[in-house]
Amino acid sequence: MLRLLLCLALLLAPTAALAGKRIALSFDDVPRQRGAFFTPEERSRRLIAALQEANVRQALFFVNPGRLTLPDGAGGEDRIAAYVRAGHVIANHSFSHPSLAKLSAADYLADIDRGETWLKGRKGYRPWFRFPYLFEGGTDKAKRDAVRVGLAERGLRNGYVTADGADWHLEQLTINAATAGKTMDMKALRRLYLQMQLGAIDYHEAMARRALGRSPAHVMLLHETDLAALFLVDLVAELRRGGWTIITADKAYRDPLAKAFPDVPYAGGTLIGALAWERNLDPPLSPLWIGESVATHLFERQVLKENARQ
Repeated sequence: MLRLLLCLALLLAPTAALAGKRIALSFDDVPRQRGAFFTPEERSRRLIAALQEANVRQALFFVNPGRLTLPDGAGGEDRIAAYVRAGHVIANHSFSHPSLAKLSAADYLADIDRGETWLKGRKGYRPWFRFPYLFEGGTDKAKRDAVRVGLAERGLRNGYVTADGADWHLEQLTINAATAGKTMDMKALRRLYLQMQLGAIDYHEAMARRALGRSPAHVMLLHETDLAALFLVDLVAELRRGGWTIITADKAYRDPLAKAFPDVPYAGGTLIGALAWERNLDPPLSPLWIGESVATHLFERQVLKENARQ
């Protein structure tokens, strides 16, 4: 009997280790400019279909209402409404997507207010704000704290992320390649996209366990890109294969992590990275191979088949 119990314990150990791995999916920069493969309308339809096929009950879309006036923003209000009708939620990513580095705290908060004016009262609205570029003030602690106070006064919570796989950079590489008329190996592109996103999640999960002693409810940063429209079903399948449960943003932002306001030398990036830094762990560096220069090299070699021998 003891031997049987030991065998069962060994069999169940991996499952127990994976238990509690939870992640919500969020998309920035809505409505985003067109990508390499689809019109904005085609992309949003494919994203909604992909989320449904992947059985993702609720994703989170961070909106920049100022982009609705741009050429690729035409029809964006209808696309945002379609996300909500499909069961997803929307939140504030600022009105015009400015960097806090270039504005005073007062002007930055005014831009957030313009976004709130457009968002409040709409179905699916959540009182969350995500910093454009994940930049929360950098080394300017006075500006950081002024914006933190301003958000609290407005009843807005930080729509932080815990994992970032630089999908926006890979998307820009595909746009550049398509504009130049270059042929892309779509299987290799899919592989690289998945490697970057899954690698970032695994990296931040390991960092979270070191910094917090537990696996929190994660929030993954993605963007409203053609790559997500193409490969989201595969990404979710790989996440589940790795023991992850896809949860809603509503549930993720109820994690105790939401009450954290790290005091670190540089305010920005993922919340997990900042918390690790605050706890005197290694600096919050991203995995080397998802850095922009390395991602560019892999894209050129694997997707474009350039410099294949390097």
